[in-house]
Amino acid sequence: QVQLVESGGGLVQTGGSLRLSCAASVRSFTTYAMAWFRQAPGKEREFVAAISWTGDFTRYADSVKGRFTISRDNAQKTMSMQMNSLKPEDTAVYYCGAGETIDTVSTAPGYWGQGTQVTVSS
Repeated sequence: QVQLVESGGGLVQTGGSLRLSCAASVRSFTTYAMAWFRQAPGKEREFVAAISWTGDFTRYADSVKGRFTISRDNAQKTMSMQMNSLKPEDTAVYYCGAGETIDTVSTAPGYWGQGTQVTVSS
């Protein structure tokens, strides 16, 4: 059983930064690829970023490339995403996900967190 808890969301002005974190309750964190998804009001959930078991490979949605950076700390069983140059269109509930591989977690994570709200004001 895997439990994921997001934190770090909040209200920030356009151009500001936030750092989201996801804490995992799992026996072997290194066996899971991790990802971030988001869902804006009135829109479907969309992929944001993913990271492989080892952290050697990452993947980003085109909309966040160059602005967001995903990372993980396997010793602490946490996964984070630094978000810079935030835009109003980044406003959404951000969800942490875990899966078998970077490919599968980018499409259909097996486990989800409860979400954390990010609001970017103009």
